[in-house]
Amino acid sequence: MNSIAVFAFIKIGFLEIRIWDVLDILLVAILLYQVYKLLKGSLAFNILIGFLMVYLLYLLVDTLEMSLLSGFFNEFIKIGFLTIFIVFQPEIRRFLLFLGRGSGIGERKFWNRLFARKVKESTMVSTHTLAINRAVQNLSQAKLGALIVFTQSTQEYYFGSTGVVLDAEISSKLIESIFQKTSPLHDGAMVIAENKIYAANCVLPVSENPDLPSRIGMRHKAAVGITEKIEAHVIIVSEETGKISIAHKGRLRRNVSQQVLQTTLNQLLNL
Repeated sequence: MNSIAVFAFIKIGFLEIRIWDVLDILLVAILLYQVYKLLKGSLAFNILIGFLMVYLLYLLVDTLEMSLLSGFFNEFIKIGFLTIFIVFQPEIRRFLLFLGRGSGIGERKFWNRLFARKVKESTMVSTHTLAINRAVQNLSQAKLGALIVFTQSTQEYYFGSTGVVLDAEISSKLIESIFQKTSPLHDGAMVIAENKIYAANCVLPVSENPDLPSRIGMRHKAAVGITEKIEAHVIIVSEETGKISIAHKGRLRRNVSQQVLQTTLNQLLNL
């Protein structure tokens, strides 16, 4: 009994801290860090800072018993907490998708493991990696703009209504033909999910992040925009320079080498 009490409580001076209190603090810290990662670099992050500043001002004027300002900020905060769910709707959706993806229950791979079904062979993954790499390099040399989104199965249906669903096997010739200027599907994004070309000609949301380089075009902004809303990697080929870039979690990595591209593709297709 005494050993359980020692394990359950840690006494610091006159304070008794339970092991559950420590766990509570750790869980809240992890949750806040994940929210910070989701919002960092986006316009929503600046809005959140604004809300926090107003709340701190409310606490200050309330402590100083400044009744007029306190009442004003109190009403503002009441409205603010209601509108925050509207303003942060994409971020809340992205956070819920993050939780669902982290559990792995909704993924086909989870059920494959559960029922011991045969998972994709590594040779097929390697073939797809080489095909995508070859297509991206050829598009880069020809200076043909391209936008390729890699995402998980939980987000596939996000794109179905904005583009043309293909559900096609991955091949370098198909990818290159889609992004040819004469193709009716070239002006949009291609979505690859579960080692298949799910859709093409998809419309992506454009990032509103003011910290992005001013010289980048709409293709790069759209790539960053979709990674701000869902968990995705995007490969971009510039139509002007032929340079290859990669977007992930609202960040843009420009002018990547062939080795970096190959490593990224290996990681994406082996998820």
